[in-house]
Amino acid sequence: MSLPSLRDTIQAHGLDAKKSLGQHFLLDPGICARIAALGGDLTGRSVVEIGPGPGGLTRALLDTPASRVDVVEIDERAWPLLDELATHYPGRLHVVREDALKLDAATLAPAPRQIVANLPYNVATPLLVGWLRQAAQWERLSLMFQLEVAERICATPGSSAYGRLGVLAQWCATCSVALRIPPEAFFPPPKVHSAVAVIIPHAEQPSPQLFRAMEQVTAAAFGQRRKMLRSSLKSIGGERLLEKAEIEPTRRAETLSVAEFARLAELNLASR
Repeated sequence: MSLPSLRDTIQAHGLDAKKSLGQHFLLDPGICARIAALGGDLTGRSVVEIGPGPGGLTRALLDTPASRVDVVEIDERAWPLLDELATHYPGRLHVVREDALKLDAATLAPAPRQIVANLPYNVATPLLVGWLRQAAQWERLSLMFQLEVAERICATPGSSAYGRLGVLAQWCATCSVALRIPPEAFFPPPKVHSAVAVIIPHAEQPSPQLFRAMEQVTAAAFGQRRKMLRSSLKSIGGERLLEKAEIEPTRRAETLSVAEFARLAELNLASR
């Protein structure tokens, strides 16, 4: 039996997008298929999707050769809809009724695993930082954000978008903006454009201790980004740290490369 259209499914279940959950449903099957394709050949892969809502992207992922798709959904209104979808794909679609912020998504399915998701805007950044902390667990992340956030993830030093999020992401992975999506592709349309960032983790990943040291350095540096580094990094050793890293103390955070931040993080950890 063929599946009903997404719009008919939403109407049948009374699934209106909730602003409090940051929901904007992506209904265009062509765009959903393009996002699913950003994962590459998914043969034998496990895919985790966060916030599937009515299941537009879920359907596209199930049309790939992925071995299983785990969808994490906090909105109980969507659970019956997703359960119905699971009956059409026995053994492949698994509905996880949890808050993604409180869940270790890497425990849901065996490797190799990827995340492909149209992320709820209000929790997208903390979710990404959490996944970067465990980047070794993921083969690839294809994630939709507000365009501004996607550009921050991929920004280069010296640009206005360059900041803490971009440093953390590019330290752990190769990042690119792969697809831009206009507001009218969503229901209801958001007030901003969206984009999918493709994040491919490096083979070598920092230890949890080094990651925490990098978080501390970048939080201090970009927390006062208008100040010179000797002032913004004062709480963690300031000029002494910069001297060891051979970085001019009069520079500002947005001028440092990811490699220079990595040097500061290593020295920060060593000084503890």
